[in-house]
Formats: sequence, structure tokens, C-alpha cells
Amino acid sequence: MKSSAELVRTAWNLGVMVPSFNVPYLPMVEPIVRATRDQDAVAFVAVARLEWVKFESRSLSAVMEEYERWQDPKHVRLHLDHVPVMDEDHQRVDVLAIIKEAIALGYQSVMVDGSRLALVDNIRATRAVVELAHAAGIACEAELGAVLGHEDGPLPPYEELFKSGKGFTRVEEARQFVRESGCDWLSVAIGNIHGAVSQAARDNKKIEARLDLDHLGRLREATDIPLVLHGGSGVCREDVRAGIKRGLAKVNVGTEIRQAYEVALKASGAVAVAQQAVHARTAELIRDYFGIQGLRAALMGKT
Repeated sequence: MKSSAELVRTAWNLGVMVPSFNVPYLPMVEPIVRATRDQDAVAFVAVARLEWVKFESRSLSAVMEEYERWQDPKHVRLHLDHVPVMDEDHQRVDVLAIIKEAIALGYQSVMVDGSRLALVDNIRATRAVVELAHAAGIACEAELGAVLGHEDGPLPPYEELFKSGKGFTRVEEARQFVRESGCDWLSVAIGNIHGAVSQAARDNKKIEARLDLDHLGRLREATDIPLVLHGGSGVCREDVRAGIKRGLAKVNVGTEIRQAYEVALKASGAVAVAQQAVHARTAELIRDYFGIQGLRAALMGKT
């Protein structure tokens, strides 16, 4: 069975991608796994630190327990998403303790996010996590550049952000970062933004973002590793598909399936109905948005 590192590298080499679906609520795990299997695709089930701090995924161990109930190794892998060195509330986080716990529990890849740090500090923090991950035989994702959206308070107008390139991952910094940190995958900022997580704004429709595809191409050439798009919800389909051809091998989706769950649960009061909403939206994303239906064998081999 392929490791997560091998899986993403295969997708990158083939010019396709693996979606990563975040689970702020534990009942979302089952419909994500089921939808991925139904579409004969491959995906990550992912949880970020903010999803047990600000939402209801509870803990690393709770997510692992739920994942083990429904896992299908032919179709899904479990990923630890954003563990920030400095979080969205500007508090330091004990990153290594969280990473060590995830490794001990059996998470199949991890992410450290030092993007709020100076370059040299981000490299240092990432390198420490890379060493832990590689010693355990798993992949480490990192982030460089400012993928905005998780912070409280209003963002500047999107067009202003995009035209200025504010927060975009810098090509020469990316080259240095990958070389010195040893990360396996790099999350880049190329016009994408995260969905809001504050209580006041989390129900809002996400900004329709687009990607600077020329900049992405330069990042691919400079880094020569699989690149990751965070904030995949709301980016126009044509840009995402073009981005996949330019080096995006993993795309994170959170807001779209989270809001599908929340809206259905609020309307019905039934978890089962909310799960069906997540299943339907996940299947639609796999089939119509990403266009990766039926690619399991190509990515995983004939297992």
C-alpha cells in the first residue's frame, strides 16, 4: 500500500491531485470516506488544530478513533493539517508535542505552519518537524507565504490583495525554504484564501478567489516538489484544474463541506441528514470540480 508521500508524488507526476477534506465535526468522517469510495477516487481526511480548538472535532485521538471506524486504505489517508507555530490569535503553540502525539496515534502525514514567522524561523521550525516525521516514515507539509482568512477582522478588498501580490509566496524564498527545511510538500499563497473561522463570520459565503497561474509555474520550477493549495473552496474550477497541471498535487477543502453539514443540521436537526449533505457535496467536488473520479487505480495501483 502506498504511503501518503508516494501517493502525492504519484499525483504530481501524473498531473492530477489528491483532495484533502477537513473535518471540524466528527460525523463528517464517514460521508467523506463513503463519497471518495463511491467515486473510486483517493482523498485525505484531515484535521487542523483550529478544528478541535474552535469547532467540534475534539482531539487528535477522537478523530483517529472515528477515522478507524470508517477507514478504507484503498481510498483514504489521515492527515494532520495546520499545526501553527503562531496561531490565528497570535499565541505560541507547542508544535512538537502535537506532532509527536499525531505520530504516536498513527497519522499518515503531518503539517507544520510557520508562515507567520520570519523566513529563517519558519525554516528552523519546519526542519524540526521534518526530522520527527521522516524518522517515523511519514511526509511533512509546510507553508510559506500568507494564505489569509483565519485571522479575526476584515480582510482588505480581494482585488487589492490579488493585484498587489500581498502575501504571495516568493519564488526565491520558496527555493531556499524547500532546500533548507527538507519538507515534502509546500503550501503556497497564489491568490487563495482560507475560509473564516470566527464565530461571527464562519457562516459567510466565501470570497470567490482566483489563482496567479504564472506565479505558480515559477514556484513549481523553483521548488521541484508537490505544491499544495489551501483554501480550495470558492476558487474557480478552471483555475484549480489549470493549477493542477502546474504543480498542485493536493488541494484542501474545508468551508464548502463544513457549511453543507452546518446548514443541513440546522435545518433538519438530524446528524444523518447533515452527513448526507456532506456526502453529496464531497462526491460533487470529486466528480465535477476536481475531475478525479475513477483515478484510484492510477494513483494507488491495482490493490
